[in-house]
Amino acid sequence: MYNHCLKRSTLSWINLFVIAAGIFLSGCRTAKRTNSLNGEKNLLLPPPATMPDIPATLPVASVNLGDTTGEQEVKTNFPMYAGPFEPTWQSIQEHYSDSAANWLREAKFGIWVHFGPQASGASGDWYARKMYIEGSLAYENHLKQYGHPTDSGYKELLRDWNPRQLDPKAYVKLYHSIGARFLLIQAVHHDNYDLWDSRYQPWNSINMGPRKDLLGAWAKAVKEAGMHYGIAFHHEYTWWWWQTAFRSDSTGPYAGKMYDGRLTLKDGVGKWWEGYDPRLLYGINLREYKGMDDFRFTIPQGIFTRHLDYARWYADRWALRILDAVNKYDPDFIYTDGNTKQPFFGAKSGAGYRCDAHQRVVASYFNQALARHGKPDVFSITKFFPAGQKGIVTTLEGRFPGQIKTDQPWLGENAVGDWYYSPGYVYDAASVIRFLVEYISRDGAYAVSIPIMPDGSLHPDCLKMLHEIGDWMKINGNAVYGSKAWITAGEGKDGKLRVMPGGNLGEKQAGFKYEQEDLRFTVGKDGRLNIFTMMIPQAGSQITVRSLGKKAGTLAIKSVELLGYSGKVMWSQQEDGLYITVPDTTRFIASLCFSVR
Repeated sequence: MYNHCLKRSTLSWINLFVIAAGIFLSGCRTAKRTNSLNGEKNLLLPPPATMPDIPATLPVASVNLGDTTGEQEVKTNFPMYAGPFEPTWQSIQEHYSDSAANWLREAKFGIWVHFGPQASGASGDWYARKMYIEGSLAYENHLKQYGHPTDSGYKELLRDWNPRQLDPKAYVKLYHSIGARFLLIQAVHHDNYDLWDSRYQPWNSINMGPRKDLLGAWAKAVKEAGMHYGIAFHHEYTWWWWQTAFRSDSTGPYAGKMYDGRLTLKDGVGKWWEGYDPRLLYGINLREYKGMDDFRFTIPQGIFTRHLDYARWYADRWALRILDAVNKYDPDFIYTDGNTKQPFFGAKSGAGYRCDAHQRVVASYFNQALARHGKPDVFSITKFFPAGQKGIVTTLEGRFPGQIKTDQPWLGENAVGDWYYSPGYVYDAASVIRFLVEYISRDGAYAVSIPIMPDGSLHPDCLKMLHEIGDWMKINGNAVYGSKAWITAGEGKDGKLRVMPGGNLGEKQAGFKYEQEDLRFTVGKDGRLNIFTMMIPQAGSQITVRSLGKKAGTLAIKSVELLGYSGKVMWSQQEDGLYITVPDTTRFIASLCFSVR
């Protein structure tokens, strides 16, 4: 980096050109020098790079994936923002303050805006991949709506998608009114379609479909409401996720004719998608690697040894798309999907390539926040990242830790019904509330995905559910916001914690029966101990809290109140437990909360 300043007035246009050329060629150090000299709050990003030459495709399942054992991590050099954070976990650990995620403890409850064109398929999650799986629900639905995927594929859905009823401002107002204090907003899913004016992906919501900056509309609405928000990126999967688009029907008139993943830029001449390269949407055919045709959720572990140039290009582009969104929207956190330690880890969903793209993105994001806000007051949610790394918040999808988890900040997440809309979902407020209580009693926060219908509206039953959640939060918010775990998450019959089934919220969760012995605890900001029941006990019955018996020595109790109830609560602290007589509970749903001091 240069330590002196260049005065523009003393430079000729030729010198400026030479300096600009040098900046472009100097890779990551370029962005550092430029930002340091000019004090820019935005990272200077390069133009999109051309996809490298792709080797001729070999027969299906004819190539072994490269062994990940001992695979060296490739060091990327795409531009990053200047600052103290270098693209290593050690540097991030040394320069980061854990206080940046404190607002998440305060907020506790958020809404996952997991919405995009795949909702149009009305087939639940992973529609874009499944619509190329012969005989699946998504395949059949696509045939009915768009025709056969040899020619009318996912790109046609993108052309036609237009959620006219979507109103981010109204939804943010609604979500805030029911008690949500942050949003997690999808920017791009595995389908590779960017929901903003993307510099690096022409297949985006400005160029086709709604022709609107949907991410920008959500971000603006959240900021106006004074809420926190993060942006979610799921496009690491994309390069292998789309392999079904390179298959074909096994029977019938289209048997043996590859689906539209086969198309090239030249094939678009004279078509509606002329000028848009299908490879930038579907990726490339990688079915030559063994196991790529067989997986359901996670590809076989291994390296795409014949496509390392493509892998490097893709990893750089993956990163630059995130940095482009950070430039435009300045989120409070970024979120990367996965099921291993980090994107491009060389294993599980991060398979195919091993590089430090994620560290570099995180370091750049933190440096940019430092320049913009005077401190690195942001964090990265890296799904399933192990404890011990500063700056990284992890997630638990649809499941609970066995007990309290305080070794790292974390977020619980799941979806009502599924991650994309389909008819027939069960909209049950009690399930959402109980998941929230399960997570906060273990020292986590919770974001629930609300299914938005293809036209951008919410199902009437969904609206009813949301208002019921809001009614509960108005009563119990003091036991939720800013709370932390107690000495134990809860208690249950015979000393065992019973929990509802994990996963997305549906009939199994709505039908699960908690018992009167099932209790959960939090400590509120006011220092009071909160005791949540996991069902509504009958009025006049007795709750026994074994953890609060005199012999346990945990708390000498002075008072017990039921939140939302103005009358006096009868209670007695005995040697073996706190005994509470349940008052009239006819106006309550899902869970009671007794506040103890």
